[in-house]
Amino acid sequence: MEIAFPESDRKDLQSAKNLLENPGVAAKVTNLIGTPIEKSFGLLPDNWKGNIVEITKTALMKAADAAIFTMKDLPGESSSNIWHKLGVATSGGVGGFFGFAAIAVELPVSTTIMLRSIADIARSEGESISDIEVKLACLEVFALGGPGESDDGTESGYYAVRAALAKSVADAAEFLAAKTVTEKGAPFLIKFITKVAERFSVQITQKAAAQAVPAIGAAGGAIINTVFMDHFQDMAKGHFVVRRLERKHGKDVVQKVYQDLPRLG
Repeated sequence: MEIAFPESDRKDLQSAKNLLENPGVAAKVTNLIGTPIEKSFGLLPDNWKGNIVEITKTALMKAADAAIFTMKDLPGESSSNIWHKLGVATSGGVGGFFGFAAIAVELPVSTTIMLRSIADIARSEGESISDIEVKLACLEVFALGGPGESDDGTESGYYAVRAALAKSVADAAEFLAAKTVTEKGAPFLIKFITKVAERFSVQITQKAAAQAVPAIGAAGGAIINTVFMDHFQDMAKGHFVVRRLERKHGKDVVQKVYQDLPRLG
């Protein structure tokens, strides 16, 4: 039996699913550099794979400290997507000029700008940025649209990713209720960010491989960063539309309707 669900909300949910289940970031970058991105992996240093999760985790920690925890709490205010795209384009231009070797320096900057944009989108969908759980939901966006290495096809969908992160989100939220985000020895927060970093590092590896192409340069680095910003803005829009509908109808109802909706692509 079909669940009673307002048609306008069903359309919003379908749009959100279209964004969340069809990210296509690797395909966009492939079109940009004119060659399958996998062919560029060989241009990365031998120790890249071992370092990337740690680099990504550090970037996320710095971004969390500098971005959403300094924003004003104005639920419903429209997001400023274009300004954030310009910001990451600039940082990407610097990274593109110096090549993938600069990514450890450039990534915290671009990640901070992306996280502020994600939080801006959350706020535009009625979320309260002062809420600890919402801050974590913003960070959660970086885990969307990119499976972890241990995933199979059943574990990479939107609700599957949220389920995989649910325990670490709850533990981190409980910890942060009594502590500050910058306090040293925050094991639950670190565990959560590590889980997010494992997934986010998939896209960062693709980004680094693209920037390693000799012909990319500063202009190409700026475009690649804009592609990534566009991707995570899409993920954020889908994520926070779903959460808005969950607040209205309940998570179980929205999840059931979401799973029954067609998947495009």
